[in-house]
Amino acid sequence: MNSMDKTREFLKTIGLPGGDAYDLPESKKRFKDNGQYRFEVPGIQGPKVMRALLEAMDSYGLYLHRVTQTQGIMRLTDEEIERMVELAHKWETDLILAIGPRATTDTSASVHTEEGVRMGYRLRGQEQIVRAVEDVKRAAGIGCRGFLVYDEGCLWVLDQMRKEGEIPADCHFKVSAHAGHGNPASAKVLESIGADSINPVRDIQLQMLAAMRQAVDCPIDIHTENPKSTGGFIRHYEVPDMIRIAAPLYLKTGGSVAATHSWDSTEDDARKRAKQCVLVKRMIDEYYPEAVWSPKGSLI
Repeated sequence: MNSMDKTREFLKTIGLPGGDAYDLPESKKRFKDNGQYRFEVPGIQGPKVMRALLEAMDSYGLYLHRVTQTQGIMRLTDEEIERMVELAHKWETDLILAIGPRATTDTSASVHTEEGVRMGYRLRGQEQIVRAVEDVKRAAGIGCRGFLVYDEGCLWVLDQMRKEGEIPADCHFKVSAHAGHGNPASAKVLESIGADSINPVRDIQLQMLAAMRQAVDCPIDIHTENPKSTGGFIRHYEVPDMIRIAAPLYLKTGGSVAATHSWDSTEDDARKRAKQCVLVKRMIDEYYPEAVWSPKGSLI
C-alpha cells in the first residue's frame, strides 16, 4: 500500500470518504418527511417581492420550502421583518434572513482589494460578532427562525447560544456559499459546530458533491443557477443527478435573474425566479420522475 492509499484509508476511519465519488453513488439519506429535494429561492430582499414570488409560484402550481434574503437583517425595518414572517406562515415556507454585519460593510477597505476579497463576507473583530448576534436576536424576537451565516466563528457562537437558551432553541443556521467551502472535511466541521444546512461553493462538481454527502447528514444547498457576478452558469440538466447523489437537497433556483448575490430584486424579478423553478421542475419530471419532492409545509 503506497502513501496515498494509506491517506485514503485513514480518512475513512474518521468518517470521510477516501476521495471524490466518481461512481456517483445514490444517496439514501432523506429529509424527515422522506423527501429528497426542496426548492429554495434566494435574493428576495423584502415583503413586496416575497409576496410576488409566492403568488407566482402558486400560479405555476408549485411551492417553496425556503425564501432567502441576502442583504442582511440590518437592512430591514421591524415592520418588513414582521410582514415577511407573516408571509412565510401563510405560504408554509421557511424564511432565511442573512446576518447583516460582514466584511463588505465594515469600515475596512481590504475586502475590496484583489487580495482582501478572499476574506469574503466573514466578520472582522469581536464587535462584529456582537453585532451579528444582535441581528439574530432582533429577528428572532420578531418571529424569524432561519438565519444565513457567513462566518464559522459566528456559527459556533450562535450554536452555543442556542444550546444555552440565549436565542430560541428552534433557530436554524444555513452556511452560505460565500463562506467558500467545497470539501467533505469542511462540511463535517461545519455540521459539528451547528450548521443545519450547508451551501458549498457554486461550481462544486458532481463527484465532489457525492463525496460531501457521504461525510454529513444535514441538508446540502446547491445552486442550480448563478448570478452574473458568480459566473452566471446554469446547471438545470445536472439537477436530477444532484438529487440522486446528494439528497436531502435544497435546490437554490432563480439566481440567474440577478446580477449579484445581494441584487435588489424587483417584483418582476421575483416572477422570473418563479419561472426558473418551473424549468428545474420540468428537468426533474423528465429525467428523474421518481424523485420525492418534500410536501408543502415540511419545514426544517
